[in-house]
Amino acid sequence: MRIGLLGTGPWAELAYGPALGAHPDVELTGVWGRRPEAAADIAGRFGTRPYRDVDALIADCDAIAVALPPDVQAPLAARAARAGRHLLLDKPVATDVAAAREIAAAVEEAGVASVVFFTMRFRPETAAWIEEQRAVAGWQVGRADWLGGIFGEGAEHSPFANSPWRREKGGLWDVGPHALSVLLPVLGDVADLDGSLAAVSGAAGTVHLAMRHVSGASSTCALSLAVAPAAAVTAVELRGAAGVTAPPEGDTDAVTALGRAVDALLESARTGRPHPCDIRFGVRVTEILAAAQARLDGR
Repeated sequence: MRIGLLGTGPWAELAYGPALGAHPDVELTGVWGRRPEAAADIAGRFGTRPYRDVDALIADCDAIAVALPPDVQAPLAARAARAGRHLLLDKPVATDVAAAREIAAAVEEAGVASVVFFTMRFRPETAAWIEEQRAVAGWQVGRADWLGGIFGEGAEHSPFANSPWRREKGGLWDVGPHALSVLLPVLGDVADLDGSLAAVSGAAGTVHLAMRHVSGASSTCALSLAVAPAAAVTAVELRGAAGVTAPPEGDTDAVTALGRAVDALLESARTGRPHPCDIRFGVRVTEILAAAQARLDGR
């Protein structure tokens, strides 16, 4: 499959470029970015060509992979889908519900495949654990803590610390999708966005979510990008009739996980069967996060 890469930031350089460039069933057609010099640099690293015109790259490929800020990603993804291109998107697909739904409408109308890359869902250790827990009855409580320190006082520099959209939107929008991607497939969708979702803010830019799921279980999430580095943690836990469980430790890196997301896109395009992490799931994550943001904003 000929896949074009949109984006030239750290995630494109560290994950998307290596994963696409190394995949045996992918031809990395080219790279487009808002900074032509950066597109030329990344294209050179991965043995492909830079494009100055995004529509020219879309025209030359079968699919696009997007490593751009969510609200830059959304209109370009809808544009590519309307052109008949499959989509490999990053989370969140947008921070505006209407923009996310526009992508979904374009995908449905064009009949193309879509996969949204949630890192944990494409790590084999976590994916297997999620499937095991889906088969277990009686989960009552879930918890997901995604507390990062990239903006915390005294943090060592991270390439993602230069991301304006992460600094503006915070942990709710950056790591919130990861938490939801693990909790929702086991506990079920949020029962309703009006009466089954609460959100409050705390110190260090922390957002706390409380949700009631259609299964009857409840869950909480603590999300931040700005805790003290010593307080940073990623932890998931489920409690119920079967006891207590947490995902196993694993060493699958982001590039390998993204390669599995590419596999999923290829399979979905070949068979026509939607993947569980397709654009519809991406839209639902945006809807939940947007409802949480409205609570935080007093709306």
